[in-house]
Amino acid sequence: MMSDDWAQRSLKSVWHPCTQMKSHEDLPLLAIQRASGAYLYDHQGKSYLDSISSWWTNLFGHTNPIINQAIKNQLDQLEHTMLAGITHEPVVLLSEKLSALTNNQLGHAFYASDGASAVEIALKMSFHYWRNLGKGDKNRFICLKNSYHGETLGALSVTDIPIFTDAYRVLTRQPIIVASPDARLAPAGISAESYAKSCLTELEELLQSSHSQIAAIIIEPMVQCAAGMAMYSADYLKGLRLLCDQYHVHLIADEIAVGCGRTGKFFACEHASIWPDLITLSKGISGGYLPLSVVLSTDAIYAAFYGDSTSQGFLHSHSYTGNPLACAAALASLKIFEDENYLVKNQVLSQQLYDAFTWVTDDLRIQDIRQLGTILAFDIKPQIAPPQFSKIFYAKALEHGLLIRPIGHTVYVMPPYILTKEQIQFLASAVRHTLDSICPL
Repeated sequence: MMSDDWAQRSLKSVWHPCTQMKSHEDLPLLAIQRASGAYLYDHQGKSYLDSISSWWTNLFGHTNPIINQAIKNQLDQLEHTMLAGITHEPVVLLSEKLSALTNNQLGHAFYASDGASAVEIALKMSFHYWRNLGKGDKNRFICLKNSYHGETLGALSVTDIPIFTDAYRVLTRQPIIVASPDARLAPAGISAESYAKSCLTELEELLQSSHSQIAAIIIEPMVQCAAGMAMYSADYLKGLRLLCDQYHVHLIADEIAVGCGRTGKFFACEHASIWPDLITLSKGISGGYLPLSVVLSTDAIYAAFYGDSTSQGFLHSHSYTGNPLACAAALASLKIFEDENYLVKNQVLSQQLYDAFTWVTDDLRIQDIRQLGTILAFDIKPQIAPPQFSKIFYAKALEHGLLIRPIGHTVYVMPPYILTKEQIQFLASAVRHTLDSICPL
């Protein structure tokens, strides 16, 4: 069957995520038949370089033989069992390895299936912790301006992107929104570090007056991804950790997109040499194979739920919590990290990305070029970009054999860690040719 046939059948039967379905009247769906390494292939055999790791999940390439084999081996042992009252080897091993990666600072893993669910869990844990300590008035949450933490109702309660939140505002609690340290927002003549410091000063004023009502602040460390890959100074994280300690507020690090080596450290918060009270992980943790998310917590948070009363416990649950197949995929991904030293390899990949995109520095259509680890982004000047720029860029890039999805006027790449130098050169060239065809100089 041809790609067009599958696309038409999909339009009739599948409600696609984060999509205005009517837009596919003039923008055909891309029907993928198979994948290998960094490429997706349609039914005619045309390849598309997956420059965004299939929504930031696929770290070591599609159909990776090591992860494939790990899942096959686990499938013959145990495909699933409930985790309430039962345990199994993959979930224990994965929990131990994740704790070790935090230097055993966060030693308790609670599992779910997706990033938004992990955020919900972290928010509930924080509030319930304070309630168990007799401080139930600490029930509000702080998030950064333009933050995104998922699209379930609890996650939307700490999200500040109107296209996601406006329709459901009546159903959600409103967060306390504070200034983002996004370096692009620094006034002219003010360094990113100085601007971040001013954001901390504003936050401290809020905490001084309201800390008795605040359970936690949630952030994406170093990069606010859905805000257009907004990057900021590690000094902000250091200051934030100190403020949370001083005013007895939990720090939740949403590492769903930026964790698992994406920024050059396994956890992005390591850039500031700090540890949060709660970490959420998903996306890359299973190598892009199976739905899995996890919340890591400190001993202190865990201890507040430990007692004789059932109601004191954390009673959140998911049917597929700690699924053995997903845990096996995650263990295989971590093994690849360890055996092939990908944190070092990614330093090379980061430099190769930088070298391949040097053309953007002198391009008059482009501003705010930025990079952290294997995330590279730049903004198209608003006066240059045509209406519906991101949609047009996506469609035109497919013609060049490239899968890429700009966020507004922000063009970014967040590729699998396995790219060769030649593939990186192709990626940079395809981005440039796509931009030339849309916004000619």
